[in-house]
Amino acid sequence: MILVDAHEDLAWNMLTFQRDYSRSAAEIRQSEAGSAIWQWNGDTLLGWEEYQRGQVMLIFSTLFAAPVRKKLGDWDTQCYTDSRQAKKLYRAQVEAYLSLVEQNPQKFTLIQTRNDLQNLQNEWQQAKDSHPVGLLMLMEGAEAIEHPEEVETWWNSGVRILGPAWAGNAFCGGTNEPGRLTKLGEQLLESMANVGFALDLSHMDEPAALQALDFYEGIVIATHANAKALLRGIESNRHLSDRLIHRLIERDGVIGVIPYNAFLKAGWREGEPREEVTLLDLVAHIDHICQLAGDSQHVGIGSDFDGGFGWQSVPVEINTIADLQKIVPLLSERGYATQDITNIFHGNWLRCCNRFLP
Repeated sequence: MILVDAHEDLAWNMLTFQRDYSRSAAEIRQSEAGSAIWQWNGDTLLGWEEYQRGQVMLIFSTLFAAPVRKKLGDWDTQCYTDSRQAKKLYRAQVEAYLSLVEQNPQKFTLIQTRNDLQNLQNEWQQAKDSHPVGLLMLMEGAEAIEHPEEVETWWNSGVRILGPAWAGNAFCGGTNEPGRLTKLGEQLLESMANVGFALDLSHMDEPAALQALDFYEGIVIATHANAKALLRGIESNRHLSDRLIHRLIERDGVIGVIPYNAFLKAGWREGEPREEVTLLDLVAHIDHICQLAGDSQHVGIGSDFDGGFGWQSVPVEINTIADLQKIVPLLSERGYATQDITNIFHGNWLRCCNRFLP
């Protein structure tokens, strides 16, 4: 089953740990053996061979850096003190994607238009030993934008999705840093809509996200977020309330669920046995969103693999991203028809892409 993964911090990994995703996950793990990388980000779940086995056709590939107040150590090089420094880091990440494609034209391709996406789909419909993986750029946290009108420059660089927040910033509140949409945030959304960006609500504080749903005229999605209702006892604003999920559904939005143990099972902590969480916990989040929607048209996958966690922190059945295919029979056993599973694996995200890509 072809998979669209709506969230991977590839450039961040490429520049922080020199991970080469044209290699297999096994090769990357071997190259990092004996290093401290697994302590900082876990063992990688990603690699080109695994993309092929996992039928990963398209990845929403992020531009991500953290404010220096969130810096985790000397190894954490992708951090900024102000918007100018964030802009420099994001530019380097754009260049990292361009270089990855230029150096591996048979393995990766940039997706910036509907025509690019259709060509990619045509490639995957052919019976070949391997297929190129599409990279669609997503800005996670808008700190690189000093003035709202600058969004057009990023659009011209190939970015097609923009999430205003990771942590809280001048635009709105973010994860564990509450705050409403600011006046500058409203101006940012207005500029984004004028250009044609899809808005990613992931990481936005709920009051800000609800304001954005009222305010934003373009496509609205959540690339990587889970259902708060299934995580009772966790007060973090990182997860989506049923109210927010309903509002996204009303806007024909799609939510990418995250196969990260701490976001699947309340009480799981880093360092605890991964065997305590299974893919059935992920299926529960998928099913919750489908039940709220009354159909299968508003949920997908946004793995966030290698985004601050790795093999040590995912459901026990997963060794690499290729193992997300194991969700297919679990959904079938839950009563989901083939068309429903197709929607969840790629159909919903492709529908969204065809609405915001030029």
